[in-house]
Amino acid sequence: MRHRLVAVLLWLAALCGVTVAAGITGSAYSNDYEVPGTESGRATAVLQEAFPGRGGDSGTVVWHTGHGDVRDEAVEHRVTAALDEIAGLPGVAAVTTPYGPAGLPGGAGDGRISEDGRTAYATVTFDRPADDIPEEQARALVDTARAAADDGLRVEVGGTVAALTQGGGSHTAEIVGVGVAAVVLFLAFGSLAASALPIATALVSVGTAYSGIALLGHLMTVADFAPMLGLLIGLGVGIDYALFIVTRHRKGLKRGLDVTEAARNAVATTGRAVVFAGATVCIALLGMLVLRLGFLNGVALAACLTVVLTVAASVTLLPALLSYIGMRALSRRERRRLAEHGPEPEAPTGFAARWSALVERHPKKLGAVAAVVMLVLALPTFSLRLGTSDQGNDPATATTRQAYDLLADGFGPGVNGPLTLVAQLDGAGDRLAMNQMPAQLRATAGVESVGPVTYSGSGHTAVVTVVPDFAPQSRQTSDLVDRLRADVLPAAEAGTSLDVHVGGITAAYDDFAQVIVGKLPLFVGIVITLGCLLLLLAFRSVGIPLKAAAMNVAAVASAFGIVVAVFQWGWGSELLGLGRAGPVEPFLPVIAVSVLFGLSMDYQVFLVSRMYEEWRETGDNRRAVRVGLAETSRVINSAAVIMIAVFLAFVLSGDRVIAMFGIGLAAAVALDAFVLRTLLVPALMHLLGGANWWLPRSVDRWLPRISIEAPERREPARAKIPGKRTSGEGELVP
Repeated sequence: MRHRLVAVLLWLAALCGVTVAAGITGSAYSNDYEVPGTESGRATAVLQEAFPGRGGDSGTVVWHTGHGDVRDEAVEHRVTAALDEIAGLPGVAAVTTPYGPAGLPGGAGDGRISEDGRTAYATVTFDRPADDIPEEQARALVDTARAAADDGLRVEVGGTVAALTQGGGSHTAEIVGVGVAAVVLFLAFGSLAASALPIATALVSVGTAYSGIALLGHLMTVADFAPMLGLLIGLGVGIDYALFIVTRHRKGLKRGLDVTEAARNAVATTGRAVVFAGATVCIALLGMLVLRLGFLNGVALAACLTVVLTVAASVTLLPALLSYIGMRALSRRERRRLAEHGPEPEAPTGFAARWSALVERHPKKLGAVAAVVMLVLALPTFSLRLGTSDQGNDPATATTRQAYDLLADGFGPGVNGPLTLVAQLDGAGDRLAMNQMPAQLRATAGVESVGPVTYSGSGHTAVVTVVPDFAPQSRQTSDLVDRLRADVLPAAEAGTSLDVHVGGITAAYDDFAQVIVGKLPLFVGIVITLGCLLLLLAFRSVGIPLKAAAMNVAAVASAFGIVVAVFQWGWGSELLGLGRAGPVEPFLPVIAVSVLFGLSMDYQVFLVSRMYEEWRETGDNRRAVRVGLAETSRVINSAAVIMIAVFLAFVLSGDRVIAMFGIGLAAAVALDAFVLRTLLVPALMHLLGGANWWLPRSVDRWLPRISIEAPERREPARAKIPGKRTSGEGELVP
């Protein structure tokens, strides 16, 4: 605060400098799901070595006639002209069309014309992976292809390249989230200046982090959804952290402290809790590193960078801004009352006090209701199925979704996700066995069709394409992958040195999901253990950390229940513009558990630290729980409403993955704030009594002593009320 101008300028310089650097270097995001050592990973490695020309990604141009045949001269002429134009576009390496030598004479279109003759497709191969293709090149492909459509001819574009055109560039989600947060803050504070500070602090820190994530992508693998995830988390926690500090600052002003003393007191008390809460979020996020998956390492560090910067801004930039607005942190009515009546204790009144008393009177009944609500919402989690959504889950209006559906209707759903069988050959016996394999594969249940064996130029590597009966994300296709690996291929390899690997999108996603599921118990165990240790140090109690762990698990389970209902069961997903029902992304549990454990710990810290402060002063558990809940529930609920609004706003992003995070995190925060922290946790603490604060003496002796939130000075409030004393936040006590 003594160097407030320097503090503000340093933050603005950081924001501008990182933004300019990110603009100059560009982004280098990569969605590399490949897990080294899996069978699909080995298939990809062999394929890339033997067929280096397959390195570029592709798009699929699909056309469908409402009447007639795609072989009609008018249709062929119109489509061929468009494909010729596409072949000349920048970045296009090749266009494989059903027309020409392999098309009309044989009447089969090289398998690219449907049996009814009304649907056909061409493959457009680019000279580089999709991550390296500029959006304008992808846009040119889509626009050129769709320009060929007329009244009787539909033309749609699918594939990884076409998907690049659907990343929105709109910032509607952020604007809506910040707008709702501003309204809630103004209603809570009644001061425009005070309402603006949490938003300004969050925008500066999150903006710096957003550009920093772009730079991070040049150093390691960072998923393309990481910046949006960082925005989602950063705006939520950044506004909340600043809200807590500004709330404490305003209380100090009302108690008669000057601006500097009130701000210093707010940072020394609530600011310490913010640092502690941010540390728990970062520890939970960095827990993803134990999985040793490059794809998740980048996401973890990107999200952690955002949280670190929001915490840093809350305890450096925010105090500087508080000193600039001075007494305007209070509303005009509050300033006038302070001038007329002087400092007054701010006793908890209204709904918060009545609710706290109600929980104290009926802990068993209310606790049981809360437990039932959480259990019912968690039930869908038992049917959770991990898998990766594809373009069949895109919104119905997207060209990628329409191309996907046309292909599925014309050629069967499996054509959208064929399996790739790759083998290295050693001798004539292997080659003979490979030539016999297509016949064995065609006789396998769940196989729609099998392509011919394709050999590399050296003849040492062979590839066979298998089209399943079912869609790529269906359970039956995953079962087919397992059946091929466990039964069909070992029988075909018998007596040879063949080692056939099953690859392709579906196999890669299944392998990725299995690796995640296998490591999830270790990951969750580490996150819970570290969180419990932090709370043990902070509150010197065995019961508080154990209850926190149980509540966090309950919040995660119930949030996943809602995610399953919306995205996997499809309850309202189309209405929300989130596309068709499908499996839950395999990395969602890991990232969501990290974030949710961190956010849940925030509310636990802010709620229990006030209870702990009262417990140390009075030794009365009932009073500690009642006062702590009454004095923190309003600010916790305000913070939760802001975070829920920010998270739900990201449903408007149009990105299914981000929408999953948004709905999952919003549900978890809502349940955590309004069911767990303000109902179930205080009910349990009333029932447990003094056992809440029990700690074995032997443990107490060797534990280091730390204080999350030091008690603030209360002399001004005491001086006004002779013969009375006040509790932690100024509540009058006889």
